[in-house]
Amino acid sequence: MSEPGSLIRARSGRSAAANFHSFIINEIGAGIVSGRFPVGSILPRDAELMDMYGVSRTVLREALKTLEAKGLVEARPKVGTRVSPRSRWALFDHQVLLWHFEAGLDPVFVGYLFDVRRLLELETVRLAAKLRTADHIRMLYYWLQQMSVSRGMADSFALATLELHRVLADAAQNPMLRAALGVTEFTLAAAMPEGEGRDDDSFYETAVLKRRNLVQSVEAGSVADAQACLIEAIEIDFDSAQARMAGATSPDAG
Repeated sequence: MSEPGSLIRARSGRSAAANFHSFIINEIGAGIVSGRFPVGSILPRDAELMDMYGVSRTVLREALKTLEAKGLVEARPKVGTRVSPRSRWALFDHQVLLWHFEAGLDPVFVGYLFDVRRLLELETVRLAAKLRTADHIRMLYYWLQQMSVSRGMADSFALATLELHRVLADAAQNPMLRAALGVTEFTLAAAMPEGEGRDDDSFYETAVLKRRNLVQSVEAGSVADAQACLIEAIEIDFDSAQARMAGATSPDAG
């Protein structure tokens, strides 16, 4: 399973799998999401996959069961293992999101995730402003400070920001909102500027300012102000992600 933060760390290169089981899941899962194994196609037979990835039949079968549980494949008698329609994929699954990120930022998919993030986090801060405790406020200010000292270090900044949003989800006291943090993490990873050492980048300064306003509104228990600050913070992320994607597709990029 992918751990929280793995999407952000994927910005700097794909992490090595912990064992053969996770290796084969990652290889086939990433291949499906990237289109190397197209929707509707039949995966190579077991013997071919075993030879291709150097794993045993037991490891392969367990990996395919995991991918089937995520909705990516379906085993059919006398047919083989077919790649499922995208509508069946567990798109909120952290690993599936990771494979989408590794496959490259698709503007349409990223836009969908920002739409969902807005809906989820508006409810998160509504509840957080009502239910937060002194410990939640203390941790929010701690992660706000970590964001501030991490300006210019994209991955560290994104991880600190993710932790701040995790504390907000904890303060909301709704485990479903906490479980959906993969959406927030994906959008944060997409928003981070490329390169290190750009502590004067306006993105960092503005992102910290908007979160400080958000934390102060949650501390004050003002739902309307907290939701307004959240929308402003998300828009900063969205604009940065759009700029990053536009740069990646520009003829002059790279």
